[in-house]
Amino acid sequence: MDSDRDKTIRLYADHVYPGKVEFYQKYDIVLVSEKRGGCKISDANGKTFYNCHCNGGVFNLGHRNKEVIKAVTQAMETYDIGNHHLISKPKAMLGKMIAQTLPEGLNQVVYGVSGGEAIDLAIKLARGVTGREDIISARGGYHGHTGFALATGDEKFKEKFKPVPAGFKQVMFNDMDEMEKAVGSNTAAVILETIPATMGMVIPFDHYLKRVKEICEKNASLLILDEVQTGFGRTGRFWGFENYDVRPDMMVMGKGMSGGIYPISATVYDEKYKGFFKENPFLHISTYGGSEIGCFAAMKVIEISREQQFLDHVVSLGEFFRQQLEALGGRYPGLGLKIRGKGLMMGLEFKDEITALFLIKLFFDNGIYVVYSGNDPKVIQFLPVLNISKTEAEEILTIMETSFKTISGE
Repeated sequence: MDSDRDKTIRLYADHVYPGKVEFYQKYDIVLVSEKRGGCKISDANGKTFYNCHCNGGVFNLGHRNKEVIKAVTQAMETYDIGNHHLISKPKAMLGKMIAQTLPEGLNQVVYGVSGGEAIDLAIKLARGVTGREDIISARGGYHGHTGFALATGDEKFKEKFKPVPAGFKQVMFNDMDEMEKAVGSNTAAVILETIPATMGMVIPFDHYLKRVKEICEKNASLLILDEVQTGFGRTGRFWGFENYDVRPDMMVMGKGMSGGIYPISATVYDEKYKGFFKENPFLHISTYGGSEIGCFAAMKVIEISREQQFLDHVVSLGEFFRQQLEALGGRYPGLGLKIRGKGLMMGLEFKDEITALFLIKLFFDNGIYVVYSGNDPKVIQFLPVLNISKTEAEEILTIMETSFKTISGE
């Protein structure tokens, strides 16, 4: 007789994502998430995992963070989703709070539901205020699966949906010469992830982002930074770009902004461009964007994540993981382990993608959930919960060492 878990898997295959179920069953990595809390999730069969992917940073503050739940629950006594046609106190409060975390002048906030929606708006606005068409992005980068966001990405994401919008070009990340040649008089904007995650957690070279901004300024183009994954403390600074001495003209945030409780995203742009929406304030709308309940989740996330003690903890744990993983790599040199990243936004690069994929399976069997970087499968994305304890970090490392031993035949 089928268990409830088996029924759930079959229903999901029948009505939601048959291909996904087939993929997970093929590699015996089926996880039907039920109970969850802090840095752990449990399968319906009772098996518990450390979540070391966190859905790209959605669960920066852990699963079912009590403070975020309390903020949302209290908000529901007064508020609901809200009406995007109306003036909103929660949206105004959150907008001010976001602006206070950013460089002066970067204070105009437009809300969305997903990161992709927020990226689309950033591209629309860049084209609107510049009157230009071209958008430059990085090969191997990723900004979402919606219309304009999809157009910035690699061919494998676009090929089934042609024709995609025109005017999109890609360059190699960290290649200054290629960027300089690509940006010109018809370039509306350059859009980059501060640290490209799907590319494999590639760290920008010294002064790269700052130099890109200078190229944009020289050509009267805009720099859009995608902070959907790097934002809200993931790198040890509240915003990832704070590590690189650069000020974007626009930035996009999402994922961790939700506190893992209520979906919300935002596009923030320089006040010098606010006249664009003054002329037509209904040129862009989002029915659910900036849900008033979601605003309270985001405000609590900012309150928690801006604390210096919180950010210092991220830096400290990032250094601890790096030191311990480098030591493990030294003990198992056959794996070819290299550590990428900043803070707790890390990529574990192995000698080849077969090694990385086997390790994902071993981690899964031993109680760690991770995924690989979609555009560089030899890199495992390693994104633990930001408020994880030292004891939990040590337990994760013990599991990783056990997996390294197994794959090394010891």
